[in-house]
Amino acid sequence: MSDQHIEVFREEAAELLASLETALLELEESPQDQELVAQVFRAMHTIKGSGAMFGFDEVAEFTHEVETVFDLVRKGELPVTGNLVSQSLSARDYIRSLLEEDTEGEVDRAQGQRLMEIFRSMAQESSPKAAEQHDETPDPLEPSADAEQDLAGEATYRIRLRLAEDISLSGTRPEGLLRELSELGPCKVVAQPELIPLLDTLVPELCYVHWDIILNTSRGINAIKDVFIFVEDDAEINIDVIDDNDSVDSDPSYKRIGEILVERGDISQEELDSILAPAKPIGQKLVDMHKVTTGSVQAALHEQEMVREVRSQRKTKESTSSVRVPADRLDELVNRVGELVTVQARLSQAANMRNDNELLAIAEEVERLTAELRDTSLNMRMLPIGTTFSKFKRLVRDLSNELNKKVDLKTTGAETEIDKTVIEKLNDPLVHLIRNSLDHGIESPETRQAANKPATGTVLLAAAHSGDSVELIIKDDGKGLDRDAIFTKGVERGLITPDAQLSDTEVFNLIFAPGFSTAQQVTGISGRGVGMDVVKRAIDNLRGNICIDSQPGEGSTITIRIPLTLAIVESLLVSVDEDNYALPLSIVEECVELSQEDIARAHGRNLINVREQIVPYIPLREEFDVPSEPPPLQQVVITSVNGTQVGLVVDQVIGQHQSVIKSLGRVYRDVQGISGATILGDGSVALILDINHLAYRAEQAG
Repeated sequence: MSDQHIEVFREEAAELLASLETALLELEESPQDQELVAQVFRAMHTIKGSGAMFGFDEVAEFTHEVETVFDLVRKGELPVTGNLVSQSLSARDYIRSLLEEDTEGEVDRAQGQRLMEIFRSMAQESSPKAAEQHDETPDPLEPSADAEQDLAGEATYRIRLRLAEDISLSGTRPEGLLRELSELGPCKVVAQPELIPLLDTLVPELCYVHWDIILNTSRGINAIKDVFIFVEDDAEINIDVIDDNDSVDSDPSYKRIGEILVERGDISQEELDSILAPAKPIGQKLVDMHKVTTGSVQAALHEQEMVREVRSQRKTKESTSSVRVPADRLDELVNRVGELVTVQARLSQAANMRNDNELLAIAEEVERLTAELRDTSLNMRMLPIGTTFSKFKRLVRDLSNELNKKVDLKTTGAETEIDKTVIEKLNDPLVHLIRNSLDHGIESPETRQAANKPATGTVLLAAAHSGDSVELIIKDDGKGLDRDAIFTKGVERGLITPDAQLSDTEVFNLIFAPGFSTAQQVTGISGRGVGMDVVKRAIDNLRGNICIDSQPGEGSTITIRIPLTLAIVESLLVSVDEDNYALPLSIVEECVELSQEDIARAHGRNLINVREQIVPYIPLREEFDVPSEPPPLQQVVITSVNGTQVGLVVDQVIGQHQSVIKSLGRVYRDVQGISGATILGDGSVALILDINHLAYRAEQAG
């Protein structure tokens, strides 16, 4: 078995385990949902069969025990309980640890043995006979029969069933056979009543009807034969494969009605040829001439319709199929596209300088193609943020049990797409925020009821696109932040003075200071002052911003705004002296002029009046120690930092620029106020400004 195949199995198993966790959490809320039960069973069954095929014998053996229990649940012999869901989630974690043992280290096999005993006990208590049948674990080197059927692919079968007239006298009910067939897959049944006699000769106990069935299933022909295993000696049964995966072509159509009837033996080819004429449909002609019955034509029509539908669906699936590509290849593609964007900018600049119309036309065409290629390559890395949201349902469930609280997690905007690298870096900050909401925000059920609140608290996790950014909201209906306690702690820590006049937003932002905590006692979840500063740093590294709003007794709302992608961003290019700088365009609100008169009116303070609003600004010349004299008329770029307007004074605003972000070398990696660099069309380098750090430094210096 090649390493590539094993790695593919691990990736598929990881996806199955993720969907399994989601299904189990939903099953806990809807224990009667048979579709969720079937989804859990299928996931376990697939992991077991594939694990056995790829040499993960321990995974197959362990998963078999869990599958046995959910088979009993599926049959209605075992109820879904909170304990079953909890043990199944633990089993899911253990399977993941077995799959990741090579990279994550030792696995607690004692825990695995305990879980196996728990599931065996569940099976034995529910159905000793069923448990005994499942105790024989199949050879892990060979896939089970069900796994082989799943691997065989789907096919469409024509089944002609003619039971013995006295079949009901032996206790067999035809409708039971037809129902079992319908459980194998999409099924169309046509009863053929032409042999039913007149009422004066009809015997009610006898079966005069026979059936034509068209069945599409992936279970294989053996599963169909099993349905008739007890009546095969008293029935005439013909099973033919009329369509399978090998028959897919560019045309999803199927045989004509006449061809089907000839193939089924209902009419000869000679009779068909003599009857064909354009006046009526062939089926109607044959019925009018008493060559076939209406039921036979109806069965043929159903066969034609089902095969066409199946082929059309199969063709659609193939046309929309996906290809699994390693993430590093996508990253390499985006890097190459980034280089292409830079070269395209140089080409456009050279064409403009030469004033060559033909070269300008070529440059414009290259610019269009480059933009399309950039958008396509970036979209390839986009994933719905719901993949991250689903992980937090488990986190909320486990934490609420640990804290003896009742908490309901609600999510909206799970379909919102964002760059996979951004999603990966968002996981830890969101974990911190949700843990804090449960520990500090949501009260105990008794406290909530005393405050006339529902005993179950709610945490809302929402996402939505906002321009070229994504806005995330974490909102709880807990007790809210204690403004006075935060202010007092800020004074104790020396972050503010006792007489400081701060808005609620400014007070709440104090919790992002390193080591800041108002918790009276340290718990295993929080209270050490480690967390919120990490969140702030992580969001800053994503070139985003975070702000907090809270109302006493009503809860808190944390809003995070981050860019869609970290690779290529629209920016505003500015200059100071002979150096160029880039600012993310998403945070730029406007640009205004700053004259020497404006500076004189501020009496030495870095403030400017923008439409009756006082806005503080940061002179980049002073910030970067530029020795030359500024021009008489400077520009102020107004940006927004954590909901507060801050200006940046530059010599000149050059214009919009598409920036391919390059990381800085190790020597410059920790420089405050700079988050990266980009290459301009003339080959020079422009530094990308980190507005959050610049504003923080200016605030500390002021």
